[in-house]
Amino acid sequence: MSNPNLEIMSTCPRSAFDVLMSNAYESRTRKREAPVEISQTSNFTVKKSASNPIGGAHVKNSQVKISPDESLVELKKKAANFDVKRAVYWGEGERVPFMFVVKAFDAMSKESGRIAITEIVCNMLRTVIETTPDDLLAVVCLLANRIASPHEDLELGLGDASIMEALAGACGADVNRIKKQYTDLGDLGLVAKASRSSQPLMRKPEALTVAKVFDTFQLIAKESGRDSQRKKKNHIKALLVAATDSEPQYLIRLLQTKLRIGLAERTLLTALGHAAVYSEKHSSPPGNVDNPLEEAAKIVKQVYSVIPVYDKMVPALLSGGVWNLPKTCRCSPGIPIVLMLAKAAKGVPEVLEKFENMEFTCEYKYDGERAQIHFMENGSVEIYSRNAERNTGKFPDVVAAVTRLKKPCIKSFVLDCELVAYDREKQKILPFQILSTRAKKNVVMNGIKVDVCIYAFDILYANGQELLQERLDVRREHLYKSFQEEQGFFQFATSITSNDPKEIEMFFDDAVNSGSEGLMMKTLKKDATYEPSKRSNNWLKLKKDYMDGIGDSLDLVPIAAFHGRGKRTGTGFSEVMLEEWSASLRSKVIPKPKSYYRYSDTISPDVWFEPTEVWEVKAADLTVSPVHRAAIGIVYPDKGISLRFPRLVRVREDKSPEEASSSDTEHHAELVKEWMEFRAS
Repeated sequence: MSNPNLEIMSTCPRSAFDVLMSNAYESRTRKREAPVEISQTSNFTVKKSASNPIGGAHVKNSQVKISPDESLVELKKKAANFDVKRAVYWGEGERVPFMFVVKAFDAMSKESGRIAITEIVCNMLRTVIETTPDDLLAVVCLLANRIASPHEDLELGLGDASIMEALAGACGADVNRIKKQYTDLGDLGLVAKASRSSQPLMRKPEALTVAKVFDTFQLIAKESGRDSQRKKKNHIKALLVAATDSEPQYLIRLLQTKLRIGLAERTLLTALGHAAVYSEKHSSPPGNVDNPLEEAAKIVKQVYSVIPVYDKMVPALLSGGVWNLPKTCRCSPGIPIVLMLAKAAKGVPEVLEKFENMEFTCEYKYDGERAQIHFMENGSVEIYSRNAERNTGKFPDVVAAVTRLKKPCIKSFVLDCELVAYDREKQKILPFQILSTRAKKNVVMNGIKVDVCIYAFDILYANGQELLQERLDVRREHLYKSFQEEQGFFQFATSITSNDPKEIEMFFDDAVNSGSEGLMMKTLKKDATYEPSKRSNNWLKLKKDYMDGIGDSLDLVPIAAFHGRGKRTGTGFSEVMLEEWSASLRSKVIPKPKSYYRYSDTISPDVWFEPTEVWEVKAADLTVSPVHRAAIGIVYPDKGISLRFPRLVRVREDKSPEEASSSDTEHHAELVKEWMEFRAS
């Protein structure tokens, strides 16, 4: 088999790896009669040839676009015929080579289609499941580019400077030269690949395995104390010395948590579900399942949203199979559940239309920090942020309040709530900006200057019983029976049940006047289960800004800026804020844009930034732009979307750049389409 973009070292036979990747390539091509060169919509370049077999087929003509449904059908047919024996090239009892994963990274980075990437990952995972299942957890974690779940507080603790020093030491290079190459290329992984490949070795080191790499990453994360940075760098150097071909490139990217292969976590979960079906040895799909692949992917994603911990889910999948996964892997206090989210509504009439003939409740939408509070049977408490990070050390007063105000009959619970800055003397809610001034960690009770009130609106688990599948009215009963209210410390979300437009509008005004953002509207009985990780139509949010502008705010990452000219206060910045954020971003300036930034040649910013911050931005309107590249192709094939009269709402310290708004996510794609259709009408 010959594919110039999948050149494999002798440690990874070409035939083995090509069969793993070939179906993904075939699913994007069709055979025609006359042989010509292929170059469209793909990074592969296949030269004219009378015979160029890719996975046993002959590519004979240029690509022809086919519908997603047709692609999926072809994918399923080819995947069913995938032969693990032809893909595996390591011996029985041997660990999965790191090169196997690296070449998959390489292949994915050259793909843009989700279906093709899903198949590559699926075939990888099938190979591991059927030959080396003990390595499946490590492979999945590397694909997800994480060594532990966010709530476990286990991080590599490495900055670019430390990584560059380790790279320089491993390659016998000057660290200043490494820094210059990084500045020139904008990708430290490419610098590592070039530097490592030019370094001669006295002897060939033992080939890296997935287990070795993953175990070393965990060692790096666990190093602590006075000499920890030196030890971390030594671990990195040991990996780099043993690395060959493209391995240094992806080792460095994994260490930076900037894998850049276009693999979203939902795609990984889908591929894991598919691989489990093909490798299923435990039982057949339930009789009512028409499409096992889709159902398995749905199960894996649902379970992961309840227990987002691979080292619990992967072993359960291997031992009990995918069809039993909801039973063998259930939520428990101490492991954060992915939060349910709401969709935006532009007014009360829209809410009444969507909830027609359904009983629903209206709750105050508090302007604070979303929190999930876990109380364990041993009396310990953990608090998790909206992105599942442990926040317990930030809120010792919240720990004390829930411990004091839970009723004696409650031995364990998982509570969904909002933590809001509160003035107990004046008995009023304070703005979010006040809450943001609290220290981020290691807070002590006698040092607290900003008090918070817990506004509880849902309970997901109580006394050993999972409540996710219960209706909201039932969950509310559990909530009200479980806690004692105390003003300024612990209160239930203010709510009414009504479908009277005037009453709802008056309630909305009361919410805004009280210092809240607006209202949350939720179905009470029909379609009223708690849906982790989903932005559901059964929860709608109505804010004052939504009634004035585009409906929802956007979480954006600043990547460039122009030097200001005169006073600029109309975009949400005061003069003080301008100076504050300018100072903040000065340390993030980079000499040139990252290779993966998309922008028009007609735009020439004065400075470019490392993507580090997330800004919540509101706008009066969305408009088609021939210059900006955001959401390009959704409305017009060669035009993007820009914001009209944007203004900064706040900096989202609870979000990482990877969690920013994206046209790839269902919710934001819908937002763009719906609003553009609304404007057109």
